[in-house]
Amino acid sequence: MSDAYTVKLRLFAQCQTYVEQRIETAQKAMEAAQESANSESKSSAGDKYETGRAMAQIERDRHAQQLAEALKVKKELEQLSVEKPVTTVQPGSLVTTSRGAFFLSISAGKITLDGVDYFAISPASPIGSKLLGKAPGDELTFNTVTYRILEIQ
Repeated sequence: MSDAYTVKLRLFAQCQTYVEQRIETAQKAMEAAQESANSESKSSAGDKYETGRAMAQIERDRHAQQLAEALKVKKELEQLSVEKPVTTVQPGSLVTTSRGAFFLSISAGKITLDGVDYFAISPASPIGSKLLGKAPGDELTFNTVTYRILEIQ
């Protein structure tokens, strides 16, 4: 098993952990908002009770939307293939450029492994879409910065 392949597997595992944490956070926040809505009690202030419940429901709905987004990202991640060898950049690729290393997976940001920074980016992101289909030796310009593709795994 090559070192680059091991790095890809570790990056993939870090992305999975990131998504699981997002899902767990959204679920807990949803439950807390629902609990808050359920615990609102009638008060002598009249509309205060209904306003409190409505605000808690809005909060719960916002967290439900975050949960749905996290589940969508998890599904996208599960569809990635990090095992197959590639000659051009595609989802699941680890791309080493003259300006850094990118893991085309999900938008999880910077991941540091053994002191080396990698950027987990979505293929749909602006730089991710420019990288797609490129081969070693190709160049691309993003935000007036030129990137030369050195290696693809």
